Amino acid sequence: MKVYLAGLLMSSVILMSSCNEQPKAKKEATDTAAQEVSDSYVIPESWVNNRVEKAKSRLEVTDAGKIVWAAMEAHGGLKNWYGNGALSFRFNYQPLDGSTQRDSYQVVDVWRNKAVHTSTTDSTATFGWDGETAWVKAKDSTAFAYDTKFWALTPLYLMGHPFILDGEGVNLELLPETTYKNKANDVVKVTFAAGTGDAPDDYYILQFDKESHLLTATRYIVSYPEYFKDGGHNPEKFMEVGELVNVSGVLLPNELKTHWTTEQGKQGEYITQIDISDIHFVKDINDDFFSPPENATIK
Repeated sequence: MKVYLAGLLMSSVILMSSCNEQPKAKKEATDTAAQEVSDSYVIPESWVNNRVEKAKSRLEVTDAGKIVWAAMEAHGGLKNWYGNGALSFRFNYQPLDGSTQRDSYQVVDVWRNKAVHTSTTDSTATFGWDGETAWVKAKDSTAFAYDTKFWALTPLYLMGHPFILDGEGVNLELLPETTYKNKANDVVKVTFAAGTGDAPDDYYILQFDKESHLLTATRYIVSYPEYFKDGGHNPEKFMEVGELVNVSGVLLPNELKTHWTTEQGKQGEYITQIDISDIHFVKDINDDFFSPPENATIK
């Protein structure tokens, strides 16, 4: 599966092989994107239960995996994450150096790794990823002044921890505890097996409050090959997790703050503000909602 994560691409993390069946959808004509996400499929509960049990069995065999599983439970449970339907939200990525802002409404199928983004300033400008193909449809070529293929699922992988770590190809390593905001944190490093996604050299270092098991911060690198054609990656970033809000039983951040990481593994210079709003799940999505629309440009 070719999924282009924003610098942290790891499409195989959400394991499609754990559910080869695909839900059938009712097709109904609709006029707007808002209407299109109102009639289609709900993932069968038995499929969700099977996927959750596989993830639990896989994670609970290691100390690091047990911490990740406890975090999934603390954040509302993997069953809620998959059983609630697609995730819809606005993601406003604002670099403080004045470089390209990325602000879009999006609907993401977290079960099958698909996404559609809509410009916040022009509702006719969209781009997406249908699981195999990246596409853009916009009257103005400058509507999305960034790599839309790269960005299609990036917001999910910045805000979707720990749920996105339920698949195969994910290696977890328990690191020494750390103190963050005067509280003890468990620390787990995430790396990926060769051939996992489009940037298997990426890594995350996740911090979880030792008492609540909630995610507090994420350190990560970007090694996307299109950006680093000769190999390598950018300097490590440290991302603070903001307030967690309850979205149909799932705790998700409404804000992320990115810093450069210092040599001591702490947050350094503050570089990016991310505001996440209008977060909700949508149970029903038209079968072809994520497909390239007529006259779209294939990327």
